Amino acid sequence: MVEFELDAGLAVVTINRPHARNAIAPATMDELEKAIDAAADARALVITGAGDRAFVSGGDLKELAALRTEEQAAAMARRMRGICDRLAAFPGPVIAALNGHALGGGAEVAVAADIRIAADDIKIGFNQVSLAIMPAWGGAERLSRLVGPGRALLLAGAGTILDAASAERVGLVDKVLPRAEFDKDWRAVARSLASEPAAAIKRVIGGVPAEEAVTEFARLWVADEHWRAADRVMNRAK
Repeated sequence: MVEFELDAGLAVVTINRPHARNAIAPATMDELEKAIDAAADARALVITGAGDRAFVSGGDLKELAALRTEEQAAAMARRMRGICDRLAAFPGPVIAALNGHALGGGAEVAVAADIRIAADDIKIGFNQVSLAIMPAWGGAERLSRLVGPGRALLLAGAGTILDAASAERVGLVDKVLPRAEFDKDWRAVARSLASEPAAAIKRVIGGVPAEEAVTEFARLWVADEHWRAADRVMNRAK
């Protein structure tokens, strides 16, 4: 099942399938699409897994084993790629909170987010080659943008699995947190990003003309939220 919560502009989507190590089945795709729909008005979105063993362990092979034709395989790949594309295109910051291992398709879901925050004992890897297949949900392309094409080919082509510290060193993970404080600390980071300025910064980082970046700034400058914050600063200075 996929759980959804919304609090003060922060949407949290949790894949909770402990019997399958949070693997993604067709029904999971249905629920993920509904959860993304429900998050439409959120300022930031977190995707995570239940428990501390797996973020997402990839596709649920027991359920996907029924796909035996190229057409069926392509349809599944297009659908899940579309879901990852929706995560990547979400207007506000998207955080993958890697509560457990992110392997195969799980790594693909992770790199669809803007930011990856990992517990210090997790592993992440594009190890689809161990099943004689390749990433199909847009993960290879996103991995290349994160770490460069040569390193992406080396990692995904060899199916290398990295620990959290190594993943942070190569730029695959953005922040590593101690397991004991993981849930509290990723939520604190996510709440700090659930703001309109952070969403505007995401848009500008994504690449917009200079004049559009200036327009984003000016829109925030005249907003009531800015002047309330400015008044607090000016009153403290007196």
